Amino acid sequence: MREFDEIRPYEKGEMKQAFEELITDRQFNAIINGFTPWLPKGLRNCLLRLSFIGIKTPLDFQKRFMKPVVNHIIRKHCDGCSFDGKKLPGTSQRYTFVSNHRDIVLDSAFLDVLLIKNGHPTTVEIGIGDNLLIYPWIKRLVRMNKAFTVRRGLTAHEMMRSSELMSRYIHYAVTEKKENIWIAQREGRAKDSDDRTQESVLKMLAMGGTGDNFVDKLRDLNIVPLTISYEYDPCDYLKAKEFQLKRDNPSYKKSKQDDLDNMKTGIFGYKGRVTYRCGTPVNTWIDELKDLPKNEFFKELAHRMDREIHSGYELYASNYLAFDMLNGNLKATEQFLGGTEKIGKYKAAFEKYLNEQIAKIDIPDKDTDFLRERILTMYANPLKNYWAATGNSERNE
Repeated sequence: MREFDEIRPYEKGEMKQAFEELITDRQFNAIINGFTPWLPKGLRNCLLRLSFIGIKTPLDFQKRFMKPVVNHIIRKHCDGCSFDGKKLPGTSQRYTFVSNHRDIVLDSAFLDVLLIKNGHPTTVEIGIGDNLLIYPWIKRLVRMNKAFTVRRGLTAHEMMRSSELMSRYIHYAVTEKKENIWIAQREGRAKDSDDRTQESVLKMLAMGGTGDNFVDKLRDLNIVPLTISYEYDPCDYLKAKEFQLKRDNPSYKKSKQDDLDNMKTGIFGYKGRVTYRCGTPVNTWIDELKDLPKNEFFKELAHRMDREIHSGYELYASNYLAFDMLNGNLKATEQFLGGTEKIGKYKAAFEKYLNEQIAKIDIPDKDTDFLRERILTMYANPLKNYWAATGNSERNE
């Protein structure tokens, strides 16, 4: 449908031209040359064209090019990446996954690979902010990779029109194109990992569709809360750095280079174990909220989404140690590890990791204590939210 042309991914029939434009882009070629400096440009592009034979759709492109890249990242930079989809009713339905947000690039890329591995017939279309599409080759590449554009930095009137268009597109993608959707629960990442669903995201999803009311419109999207858990966040020190820069200068804003640094660090940094866990689909309980007034409905919906996401965290020793180090004891870690024998080894390793991450931060008036507290808070918050969501009786502050 032409009304979505300015935001939608490429469609079948557009991929070949987009690929030709990509491999003739000067900046893209400079990046590719960094991976294969021994290959002459002409030969490299010839090989790329040969490998593109048979690619007709973005899903073809993902399976041919992106799947091997993502699997390589998992092998080299993770200690495993798992998917728990047992709460999903099956693989024949299409879903709108609404998740917490850990990595600019990999949140959806890992999900794509995991869905195909677990028997789902297609991957996800994703919303990506136009603030990240800082070069033409990036925009071209993400549109080839099933991304639709989320416009940022708009006036209130422009934001309303943009949200309505995006909502209509998401409904069209799920109900007519039969695509899955991935969208973050909030605009941008929660820098302190205190993951909260913005009501505005849910209200945006309810703008489109053909239902008689916002409950029916949301039901059409088959929304699934999704929890992403990292044992280690390679961007933790960059987030801590941003916290101090904003503390010292409230008007501080990240540059385009900062965004690129975050993308690169997130992709190539060590993540430890990574877990994706699906919560209970919203359609199984949304009718419990349908008689609430509109504002109360969205407030409670966001609250229930948070509870599903928070109760789905996979928790690691890093989460327990961070919580205890902030509170000056090791009670939670002792309970998690089942005693005191292993604590010394785990604590020493985590302390070493913290010191190495903080050492990477190079800013004027570096406040090591503040930076340390910020990183510890990032790892402690998932545990605190898990306890709150599950009513865990072992909580011991």
